[in-house]
Amino acid sequence: MLSRLFKFNGGVKPQTHKAPSVELPIGQAPLPERCYVPLHQSIGGAANPAVSVGQSVLKGQVLGNADGWVSAAVHAPTSGTVVAIEAHVAAHPSGLPTLTAVIVPDGRDEWIDRQPIDHRHLAPEQVRELLRDAGVVGLGGAVFPSHAKLTAAKSIPVEHLVINGAECEPFMTCDDMLMRERAEDIVRGSAIFRELLGARQVLIGIEDNKPEAVAAMREAVSRLGEDYEVVAVPTRYPAGGAKQLIRVLTGKEVPASRRSTDLAVQCFNVATAYTAYRALAYGEPVISRIVTVTGNVEQARNWEVRLGTPMREVIALAQPKPGTHQYLMGGPMMGFEIPDLAAPVVKATNCLIAGSPALFPPPPPEMPCIRCGACAEACPHELQPFELYWFARARNFGKTQEYFIFDCIECGCCSYVCPSHIPLVQYFRFAKSEIWAREREKQAADAAKARFESRNAREQREAAEKAERLAKAAANRPARPVAEKADSSAPPSTAADGVGMTTSPAVANVDTEADPAPEATAIKQATIAAAMARARAQREAVQPKNTAALTDEQQRQIAAIDARRAAVAGQADSAPGAGDG
Repeated sequence: MLSRLFKFNGGVKPQTHKAPSVELPIGQAPLPERCYVPLHQSIGGAANPAVSVGQSVLKGQVLGNADGWVSAAVHAPTSGTVVAIEAHVAAHPSGLPTLTAVIVPDGRDEWIDRQPIDHRHLAPEQVRELLRDAGVVGLGGAVFPSHAKLTAAKSIPVEHLVINGAECEPFMTCDDMLMRERAEDIVRGSAIFRELLGARQVLIGIEDNKPEAVAAMREAVSRLGEDYEVVAVPTRYPAGGAKQLIRVLTGKEVPASRRSTDLAVQCFNVATAYTAYRALAYGEPVISRIVTVTGNVEQARNWEVRLGTPMREVIALAQPKPGTHQYLMGGPMMGFEIPDLAAPVVKATNCLIAGSPALFPPPPPEMPCIRCGACAEACPHELQPFELYWFARARNFGKTQEYFIFDCIECGCCSYVCPSHIPLVQYFRFAKSEIWAREREKQAADAAKARFESRNAREQREAAEKAERLAKAAANRPARPVAEKADSSAPPSTAADGVGMTTSPAVANVDTEADPAPEATAIKQATIAAAMARARAQREAVQPKNTAALTDEQQRQIAAIDARRAAVAGQADSAPGAGDG
């Protein structure tokens, strides 16, 4: 047993509202009429489509392959036909659409050919690739690809593997029920993680308001003969945060700029360990998850829901009561309001809450900050939220970074205790988004500047190389005798072309000094003369000829005009003084 538990700074104790949703066992949600499976369900790159419209798929078949290392595959939640790959509303506060595979189930729910894998006979890298291709991500809400976290630092061996069963958010009980009903699979998944990381000790942390889950996990550890420690930690939000739970169990403080593996610790959610075990032992990719449906409903309960099921159909299972005016995904502290119930359940969907004015009263009007410091006392990362608030409101984003705004995990403790009812987390999210946007603009400008400078450098380099080539050619050119230069200075013969065009001495003497022999000069002059003759012939060929095929009347008119011109010319010649110089 652990000799002692440690404490983290701050935290709050909101009402839990967990009891209604743990009265019934986990239910199996029915298949929807259509499954809307987003191809982007993890932090990192979106999966690349692996199917086409009109294609029949089986349950567990890959819909999208991982795009790079920090990504995870996406699979079909049931058998059926892909009827579209299109943009569909996503489970996101913005409600913006994302690329989604739409499947019409065929009702057979037919699996792919599943093969169990003995990971102990495979290299660790192969096991990590299998987990990536099975779509295993963090199901505590962060959805970070788990295979990427299972690579330990080469210089720092992992000492503690922490399995997170704290589940500190109010209303949420999906992990609690998973531990109660499927504890052995969680322990077996933890063993896989331990082998991959080479961890010396496994610590399973569960808040002490879940005694049934603590007992079930301890029994599973004992039955499987593992030396894991199941620890009941004090109930205090946000004890379920990875850094807070690591602090409570090990006493190690993980800085915001470093990873927990730098301190020889790694942390995974209990649901993540469960899906990892199912992926290897049964060949089952992640196609469903446990979702708590609670709040202002007739029957709060946990359901195992296929990914891609529209949230409207999941919430209908709990029968919302009259007066429900909003729906939240996640807990009330860190969750968000769902903009459209057509959004599908995804890997990050751990809880759906039907809200009412009784459960979530409208917030009082925001008042001026009185600098009481209550937010700083509640902050689990020992920040100064009131200072961050002032700088964010003044759009002084540089100062917010000086006060470590990116250390904020947006847990909501500061907003919960603020006597002025200031939505502090909203200000912090705004500041972070502005900083990210400006950083993207700066990176784009830097890239454009780099391209401009690279082009200029290339042009200057090419000009220098060309000048060098010309200089070398001039240096290698043989010198001509002085007598030849004198002879070549004589003007060439001028040939009249009959139309007032003569050969220019400058043209005839082009590059004669560069010719080492008179024969070359004669050849050049002959070439120039031939070219000029061809040009003259071309000009004559295009001379306008508008006097052919004239009528008799036109010829008489032309003759009369010529006669008048001749008479005028004769009068001018006979005039006195004509022809005097």
